[in-house]
Formats: sequence, C-alpha cells, structure tokens
Amino acid sequence: MIVTKSKSKLVTVIIHIAIWAVFGTIYFFQPLTWNISLPFQLWIKQGITLGLVIGAYYVNSFILVPKFLLSNRNSIYILALVIVAAIIVLLNSYIDRWLNLPQLMDAAFHKMPRHRGGRGHAWDIPMIAALTATVALVLGIGTSITTVQKWQNDKQLHQEMEQDKISSELSFLKAQINPHFFFNTLNNIYALTHINAETSRKAIHQLSRMMRYVLYDTQNSTTLLSQEIAFVKDYISLMQLRLTEVVKIDFSSPAALNDIAIPPMLFLPFVENAFKHGVSATQPSNINIAVEQQGTVLELKVVNTIIKEQSNNLEAGSGIGLNNTRRRLDLLYPGKYTLLINENIAENIYSVHLTLDLS
Repeated sequence: MIVTKSKSKLVTVIIHIAIWAVFGTIYFFQPLTWNISLPFQLWIKQGITLGLVIGAYYVNSFILVPKFLLSNRNSIYILALVIVAAIIVLLNSYIDRWLNLPQLMDAAFHKMPRHRGGRGHAWDIPMIAALTATVALVLGIGTSITTVQKWQNDKQLHQEMEQDKISSELSFLKAQINPHFFFNTLNNIYALTHINAETSRKAIHQLSRMMRYVLYDTQNSTTLLSQEIAFVKDYISLMQLRLTEVVKIDFSSPAALNDIAIPPMLFLPFVENAFKHGVSATQPSNINIAVEQQGTVLELKVVNTIIKEQSNNLEAGSGIGLNNTRRRLDLLYPGKYTLLINENIAENIYSVHLTLDLS
C-alpha cells in the first residue's frame, strides 16, 4: 500500500512537471510569433512571470481551496483570488519598469515597416490583459482540479470505510460463531463418542472443515457459492446433533450449480436465525432452507416454525442481527438485492426470501 502511494505521488509530480513544461514552452514561444527583434529583458520577464503564475496555482490549490472554498467560505475565497491576481499584475508592472520593457518593446515595434505610431506605451495594456486572463485561467484550472481530487479522495475514503465496515461485520460474525457454536458442538461430539464412534468421527471432520472455512477461506472478500453451500450443510448437520426427532429439517440446493463468487458467510445469519428461534425440544417444528439459482440471480429461502417462547425479539437475537445483515447487503449489493421477511402469526411461520442479482 505504501509503495503504491509513493508511485502515485511520483506519477503526479511527473505529470505536473510535464504540464508546466508544455505551458512554459507555449508561453515562451508566443513572443517569437511577433516577428520583431526581441530584447533579452523580455525573456527574463517571461521567466519571472511564469514562476509567479506557477506559484499562484499551488498557493490556490494547497492553501486557498482547502482553507476557504472547501470550508464553505466562498466570499473570502473569491476575495483571496482577486488579491492573488492583483499582486501578480502589480508585480508584473513593477518588473516591466525595472527592466525598462515598455520602452524597449515600443522601440522594437517602431522598427516594423507598417507600424503606426502615436500609441504611447502600447506594450502595457495588451500585456496586462493577457496576464490577467492567464492568471484567471490557471487559477480556475487549479480550483477545478483540486476540487475534483478532493471529491475523489472523499469517495475513496468512503469506499474504504465501507469496506472496513464490511470486514468488521464479518469479523464480528466469526466471533459470534466461534465461541458459541464450536464449543457447544465439541461438547455434543464428545458425548456422541460414547454412543456412536462413526458418527462422531464424521462430525469432527465436518467441524474441522467449518473451522478451516471460517478461519482461512473467509479472509478474502469473496468465496465460491459451492463452498458457502457446503458450509451451510455442515452447519445444519452439526446442529442436528442436539435436536430431537420432533424437528424436521429440509435443505435443497441446485443440482447443476454455477459456481460464482459471493461474499463469505452471507447465508449464515438467516440459517442461524431459523435454528435459534424455530426449533424446540418438545414441540413439533420445521425448518426449510432452499438455495436456488437462475442465471446470475441467486435466491435463498428460509422458512421456519415460530416457537412462541423463542419468538420474542427475533431480529435482535439472531447472531449479528438481520438489521446488520441488511446493512451488509446495502454495502455489497446496492440496488441489486431484495430481502423479504414475513412473520405470519396466524400460520405460525417465519420466512425469509433473499434475492441477489450478481450480474
């Protein structure tokens, strides 16, 4: 990251040098088109003026725009620009008199064959007008570039903050699962070893696969859909270790899967929510989970029975919470997802329908 920023700054410096080199070439070339014998003092004057214009650009870009314009002090900013332009024009006039340029240039123009005399110091007014226009142009360009750069930096910072927020939420989700789920599952497996060694070995393998997924495979911003589905299957299988026969669980996924990239652990909050609030040790209950795929459209459907003693505050007690999951979806898929949640008290059913457009 540091190397990339250093290279970016170096490229910016090179671009600025190249632009000013082109500008300076044009600035010095223009007098050559007058087709007169130019005094040496003119080139000194052009060099000093070019330096003043460049200085005005950076004073405007690094001081005036950030301090006044971007702080909504527009009146002070405009006044500062006028003062900068006036200072350059006054210094330009002083340099002209110091180098005796008006007289030298009038003398040079009087040597032209078709020159019409009687204009006094014809050098002054055109040069002041040209300089004022040049300063105004340079300051305007500087203001535009600095404002656009500030907007781009703010946008990039906002994107980085959003990415940090997504990473933080994912880390929080991992922390929620690790102590709560894994240790309880280990206890269930330990008890299972005394009853069914083969099933316990299978459960240990599933748990290790889940731990590897959570600790390593989710470090990237995306994972494969097949890995996410395998994780959900392992989660369901291990949760069943502590459930009785009164709980019926059904899970389905596409037979011909288009293995696309999705954010890791995107489905888990909805699945976890169903197990946390939709199962009972004594009451008959059902959980139906379906992953469907049509082209680039991915759907997750979770339907579970509402267990009354566990139905209070469903959203607040569901892992990282469905509200946090909505925020994560807003960051990852703005305008490209729908999340429909319905709590049907009459039919005693809680359903979640998530649709993602991954095009």
